[in-house]
Amino acid sequence: MNPKELSEKARQLVAEGAVLLDVRTPEEFRQGHPEQALNIPVHDLPHRLAELGAPGTRVVVYCAAGGRSAMAVQVLRGGGYPDVFDLKSVSYW
Repeated sequence: MNPKELSEKARQLVAEGAVLLDVRTPEEFRQGHPEQALNIPVHDLPHRLAELGAPGTRVVVYCAAGGRSAMAVQVLRGGGYPDVFDLKSVSYW
């Protein structure tokens, strides 16, 4: 998918009720983020999955460039959230 396609899919999923998850640091998050985003840094994610809602909740995840979001996808799927969409970069929102 190109950035435009990623953006359109992510926005559609969030409009349908998916959680928008930002896995950057709190400092990065404060520098700018989509209004509805929830910030859980990737290193905290394994211990904070319950904040996303019940297992099975749809999640759209992003970071700065795609590396941390890819790691988060694995954590999420392993933690009972199989329906995860990796937007990769916040700039694609």
